[in-house]
Amino acid sequence: MFLFYFFQQCVIKLNVKNTGTEPVYFTYYTALHWLKYFTLMDEHKVTKLSPLSLKPGDSYEIQVQFNCSLVGFYPATLAFEFKPDLQPSSAAFYIVRFIEAQCITSLGLELAPEAPYKPRSLPVWTAEAPCEIVDGQQPEGYHPLLNIPLIQTVNYSLPYICVLFRRALLESPLSWENYTEKFELLLYLEELQMEVDIKRYNIPNDEKECAVMYQDPQNKKLLVLEVPGVSENRPSVLRGDQLLVCPVGETKVKYRGYVHCVQLDQVKLGFSSKLFDCKLERNPEQYRAVQHIVAGSSKPAPYLVFGPPGTGKTVTLVEAIKQIEKTEHSCHILACAPSNSATDLLCKKILEHVDEHKVYRMYASSWDPKMVPGELKACCNLVGECYTFPAKEELMKYRIMVTTLFTAGRLVTGGIPTGHFTHVFVDEAGHAVEPECVIPLAGLLNAESGQVVLAGDPKQLGPILRSPFALKFGMGISLLERLMTDFPVYCKEDGVFNNCFVTKLLCNYRSHPAILKVPNELFYDGELQVCADEILRNSYCRWEYLPKMGFPVIFHGVAGIDQREKTSPSFFNVAEVEVLMDYVRKLLLSHGKRGLSTIAPRDIGIIAPYRKQVQKIRKALEKVGKDFKFKNMNTLKVGSVEEFQGQERKVIMVSTVRSSPDYTDYDKMFNLGFVKNEKRFNVAVTRAKALLIVVGNPVVLNTDPTWAHFIKYCQDEGGYTGFTHAEEDEDVVARLAVLSLEIGVQVETAESVIQQQLDPEWRSDM
Repeated sequence: MFLFYFFQQCVIKLNVKNTGTEPVYFTYYTALHWLKYFTLMDEHKVTKLSPLSLKPGDSYEIQVQFNCSLVGFYPATLAFEFKPDLQPSSAAFYIVRFIEAQCITSLGLELAPEAPYKPRSLPVWTAEAPCEIVDGQQPEGYHPLLNIPLIQTVNYSLPYICVLFRRALLESPLSWENYTEKFELLLYLEELQMEVDIKRYNIPNDEKECAVMYQDPQNKKLLVLEVPGVSENRPSVLRGDQLLVCPVGETKVKYRGYVHCVQLDQVKLGFSSKLFDCKLERNPEQYRAVQHIVAGSSKPAPYLVFGPPGTGKTVTLVEAIKQIEKTEHSCHILACAPSNSATDLLCKKILEHVDEHKVYRMYASSWDPKMVPGELKACCNLVGECYTFPAKEELMKYRIMVTTLFTAGRLVTGGIPTGHFTHVFVDEAGHAVEPECVIPLAGLLNAESGQVVLAGDPKQLGPILRSPFALKFGMGISLLERLMTDFPVYCKEDGVFNNCFVTKLLCNYRSHPAILKVPNELFYDGELQVCADEILRNSYCRWEYLPKMGFPVIFHGVAGIDQREKTSPSFFNVAEVEVLMDYVRKLLLSHGKRGLSTIAPRDIGIIAPYRKQVQKIRKALEKVGKDFKFKNMNTLKVGSVEEFQGQERKVIMVSTVRSSPDYTDYDKMFNLGFVKNEKRFNVAVTRAKALLIVVGNPVVLNTDPTWAHFIKYCQDEGGYTGFTHAEEDEDVVARLAVLSLEIGVQVETAESVIQQQLDPEWRSDM
C-alpha cells in the first residue's frame, strides 16, 4: 500500500522476473479494477501479439502510475499472463498481485486512528474482599431520589444464571397473575446488565495501566479524570453519579467520588480530603521526606529536600507544614522564600490545607500593593493601599507566618523571642545567598529544639550577584549547595542519600520525557521518573511543524550576528528574533486545530539571556500580536532565566543569542548567557511541559560540552532543523571570522570589563 496527497500522482516500479529453470514468454498484463486511475507502461509494450521472452534469471520492469484527485481508497488487482512457448495449443498460466492506493489529505491523516482498534475484554470475575469505602463530596444542591445501596461486586454470569433458573417465568405469556413478578425480574436483569456493561470501563489497579487524575485548575477540591468517549455516552455518566477509586496497590480502602460535571472527555469528581493525602503516599520520596520532617530526624541539623525541576518541592513542604500544624498543638511555623512571587505561591498552597485565620502573610512596606494576589489580601498586612505591622503579641498568635527571607528580619527586630518558632521552612533555598538564608534562623529559632527545612536544587540557578569578586570568593554558593557539597551527611554514600537528613525527589510532574532526557542524564544521574499528565505532555507530539512527529523538542540552527546598540552593552540577535516570531505565529495559528490542545499566549514563554534581546522580542510581539484575535498578547511572558526559575509553560522557546565564539569566556567571567553555564542551561530547558524550541548558532554552542550533548541529542532523534555546520563553506567561515574580529575589538582588557561590571546601571541592562 502506498500513500500520497491530494492532487498528487505516484509512480512505482514493478519487476517481472523468471525465477525458473526454463525460458517463458511474457504475453499480457492488466489491472482488473480501477483501471481509470491506474496506468501501466513498459518499454517493450508487451501484448499477445508482441510477447517478450524471459530467460532464466531475466527480469523486466513495468511502471505503475496512479493519478487521482478524488479522496478515497483504491485497491487494484494486477494480472500477468505467461506461456511456456508460442504454440497455439500451449496453455497459459497466470500470476496475480494486489496493490492498494489511498488519496488522502492532511486532515485525513490527523483523523486517522491513533492506534489499532482493540475491543475491551471483560475481566474474569472473582469475589472481592470487603473493604472500607471513604465517601466523597457530593455536588452542591444534588439530592438523589432514592438511596439504593451500590452493588460492590458484579458476577458477570449472574444475568445468565437468572435466566436459566427463571426461564419458565420469562417464557410464559404476560398475565395478571405474573405481571408484577415478571416485570420485576426483567427490571432486575436490565439493572444487572447495566452493571456488567459499566464494568467494561473499569481501569485496572496496576502500575502500567492505572488512571491518572489531577486537580481541577478552577476548583482545587475536585479531581479531573480523563474518560475518552464519555461525551458520547460511552459510558453514560451524569452529574451525581458515583465512581469508586483506589490508589495503586491499595486493597483495603476505596474512595467514592461524586460526579460534579462532565465536559467533553473529562469528568470532575469530588472525593474525601483523605484521598488527597493518599496521593502523596503514592510518591515514596515525598512521603518519606514528610515523615522525616515531622519526626525531626535530622535535629539539630537542617533537613534538606533536594527537588529537581517539576518534582514538587513546594508541595512536599506544604504537606509537612500541614501535618505539623495538625499534630503539634504548640507549634509555630515560619515559612519563607527568597522572592515575593515564590513566597506568594508558598502561601497560596498552604491556604489550600490550613484555615486562613491561622496564617499571616507579611509583606515589606516597599512591595507594590498592586502585586498582592487577591486571594491573599484577607490574611496579610495590606490594609487599603498601605501596609501595617501589628504588635508582636498579635503576630505570635498565628500558627503560620509567611514572609520573604529579608522581611523575616523584621520579626527579629520586632522582638519575637528566640524559640517562638518551632519550625522554619525555606523554599527555593538554592536561589538565596547564605547570609539571606540565615536571616530567619538567627535570633528566632532555638538551635537545639528547632527544626530547619531547606528545599531547592543546587543544580539550578544559584544566587544572583553583581560583583565578580563576590562570585570569585564564594558567595555564589547557596547554603543548600554548600551543605550538599561539604558535609558528608548530605552527600551520597554508596550511591544513595541518608534519608534522615536529605531526600531527593524523583517524580517529575511537568515535562514530556523527550524534554527531560538530557538534563536527567547530565545533572540527576538518570534517576528522574516521568510522571507528568500523559495527555498534557503529549499535546504537541502531533504538531505539524515538528521536524519529527512524536518528538516535541526542536533545535533550530541560526547563523545570526551578535549586536549592541546605542550605549547599552547588552547583546541582541535579530535573526533569532525573526525565527522565534515565525514559531509564535505557527503556534497561535494552530489554536483549536483538531488533534492539538488549545493554546493561548499565556501558555507560551520565551527565555533569553540578555535584557536587550528580551526588549527586541517584546517589540516584535507587539507587531505579531496584531495579526491574531488574542487580546492579551502581553500574557506571553518574555524574560531571563532568573525570571523563569520555578515557573513552567506548556511551550517554552529559548533564544541563546550568541553567534560569536569570542564572547563565550566573557560570559563565563560574568555569569552571563547560556554558553559555559550549566545551571542556566538546566533551568532554561526544564521549564517546558509539552514543547521545547531552542534557537541558536550550533557552531558556537558546540564549543560547550553541555550544549554539544543537547544538539547531538536533537540530531540523533530527528529534532534538528535550520542551519547546520555541514552547510558551511569557506565563504561562510570567513564571514563569521570577520564578524568575530569586528565585535571582539570592543572588549580590550579584563580590567575595563570589571569597571563596567561594577556599574549597577550597566549590570541591570544585561
